[in-house]
Formats: sequence, structure tokens, C-alpha cells
Amino acid sequence: MALEPEDVRRAAHLARLGLNDDEAERYVDDLSRILDMVDRLQAVDTQGIAPLAHPLDATQRLRADEVTEPNQREHFQHCAPAVENGLYLVPRVVE
Repeated sequence: MALEPEDVRRAAHLARLGLNDDEAERYVDDLSRILDMVDRLQAVDTQGIAPLAHPLDATQRLRADEVTEPNQREHFQHCAPAVENGLYLVPRVVE
């Protein structure tokens, strides 16, 4: 797909980006190469291939679920305008 500077300016306008004419000219080549790469990727036959969440068969190491800080609820709620039973009371905004 061949892009023109007018295409770049229109896309920038839709994205609410401010581009001048020089910037639009510079982005024509970059965006054309990106669209060419997308076309090449779409041409690859992916029939029968299951989608992957991650290309590597790896698992995330998780840290131990341990309490590492003391309970400071009273300290944090001390300056709140309204507290009841350890909960912050706020004005109702949805009827």
C-alpha cells in the first residue's frame, strides 16, 4: 500500500496529533514500511496453529505471599473526614 503525505496528515488529524508538512513527509516512509511488514505477516499461513500467550514456555516466578509491613490503618485514617468500622465514608455520587 503506497502512502501519501495527505494520508499521514489525515491519520494524524484523526489521532489528534499536530504534524506539519515536513513531519508528514518524514513519516510516509516509516509508515509504509510498517504496513508492508503487516502485509507480509498476514501472508503467512497460520492454519492449525494455536495462539500463544507467550512465545516461550516459561512461567513467572512469584514471590511468597507474606505480610511485610505493619498494619497502619489507624494512622492513615486519622486525617480522614469520616471513618466507620475501619472504612472511609464518602458522599454518595450514584443514585
